[in-house]
Amino acid sequence: MSVPCVAVARERGETVRSRLADADALDGDHQIAVDGQTIYIPVADRELVPAAFADRIVERDAERRDRPTTPADILGYEPSIERLGDIVIVDEDDDERAREIADAVAASDVPCETVLNRASPIEGELRVRSWDVLVGDDTETVHREYGHEFALDVAAVYFSPRLATERHRVAEQVDPGESAIDMFAGVGPYAVPMASRGADVVACDLNERAVEYLRENAARNGVTDRVTAISGDVRDLADSHADTAERLVMNLPHSADEFLDTAVALAGDDCVIHYYDIQHEDDPFGPGRRAIEAAAGDDYAVTVETERVVRSYAPHEHNVCLDARLTRDAD
Repeated sequence: MSVPCVAVARERGETVRSRLADADALDGDHQIAVDGQTIYIPVADRELVPAAFADRIVERDAERRDRPTTPADILGYEPSIERLGDIVIVDEDDDERAREIADAVAASDVPCETVLNRASPIEGELRVRSWDVLVGDDTETVHREYGHEFALDVAAVYFSPRLATERHRVAEQVDPGESAIDMFAGVGPYAVPMASRGADVVACDLNERAVEYLRENAARNGVTDRVTAISGDVRDLADSHADTAERLVMNLPHSADEFLDTAVALAGDDCVIHYYDIQHEDDPFGPGRRAIEAAAGDDYAVTVETERVVRSYAPHEHNVCLDARLTRDAD
C-alpha cells in the first residue's frame, strides 16, 4: 500500500523520527523501511509534518505493522487489570466476568504466565490476601521496578506495584552513607533501592517469608552488604538500634501511629520519617502530623517537609505520606 513517508539519510533516521513523533505525525500502522542509505518513515498526516521535512515527503509502499492483540480487542471493553511481573491481576466480584477477562488475557499478546483474581481483602498482621487462580498455577513472580528486581509470592507476602512511583520518590532522597531503617520492609521495595543509593539499611518485617525474599532481593540487586534483614517485630529493635536512624520508612498506613514511639526511639539526632497514613479527605495530614508531634514530645523539633497524597484509597479517603524531620536539640 502506498503511504506518505519522510525520506532522509539513514544516519538522521532516529533524530527525524523523534521530531515526527513530537509533532504527532508518525503513522503507527506502517513499518519504517531502509533502502540503501535512505530511511523512509511513514507519516499519518502530511499537514502535521514539520516544515523542515515537508520537501522530503514521498509516496512509497509500506508494510503494515503487526500490532499486539490486547484483552480489550477481544472483549470489546477495557478491563481493569494490573501487571506484576508475569502475573496479571484481575479485581472482579463477578466470577463469570473475571474468567471472561482471564481468558481474554490468555488469548492476547500480553506476556503472562498466571492470571489471578482477588478473593479476599488484605487480612491479618502479615497483610496477605487469598487469590483465585484463573490461568496458570504459580503465584510467585519477579517484578521489575526502576531498575531493580523483586522476587515474591503474592500469596505469601504483601506487595503493591501501584506504589512504585512513591518508592522511587523516597529512594531519590537518600544520600550515600545514610543509616536507614525500613520498619515494615516486606520483600524490600524501599530497602533495596535505598541501599542501591549507598545507604546502610536495617530492614525488618514480621513475615518470615517476606524476609526470605528480602534477602534474596538484596542479593539479586547486589546490595547484600548494605542490607541487614531482620525477621520479627520492629519494636524489638528499639534498644539494639536506638538513636541510629537518619531515615525511617513507616509504610504501614492503617496502624503506623502505633509504632511512633519506636520510631522516635530509633531516630538519631537528625532523622527524616516517611510516615504513611489513611485519612479522610477533609483532613488527610492533620492526624499524622499531630501523632508525630505527640510521639516526639520535647525530645525533638518536628518539621513536616512534605505532605503528599499517594493515591485514593476509598471514597473520600486517601493514602498519604508525610515526610517529617525530627531534630534533637543540641542542648
